[in-house]
Amino acid sequence: MTRLAIVERETKRAKAVLKYAAKREAIFAIINSTSTSEEEKFDARLALQKLPRDSSPCRKRNRCALTGRPRGTFRKFGIARNKLRELALKGEIPGMVKASW
Repeated sequence: MTRLAIVERETKRAKAVLKYAAKREAIFAIINSTSTSEEEKFDARLALQKLPRDSSPCRKRNRCALTGRPRGTFRKFGIARNKLRELALKGEIPGMVKASW
């Protein structure tokens, strides 16, 4: 079981990503535009650096919703592989059955 502080840190990062998503999008539009001058692009890069570090989407980590496990998490379910297997064997995930051939 993951420590609660680490799980809370991830939820805080997820909120920061959502909060600054529009501002980040606007800054990237300026940076990637061909019509803007080099000075404007430089200012946009400085503005991007002033945003909080945790507002970057690549710092967000996919974790299991039940245990907080960082690895082996299925995106479709948001659950780690071992918990997914347990729930599937109990029949608690609709449409998922154990494979047998």
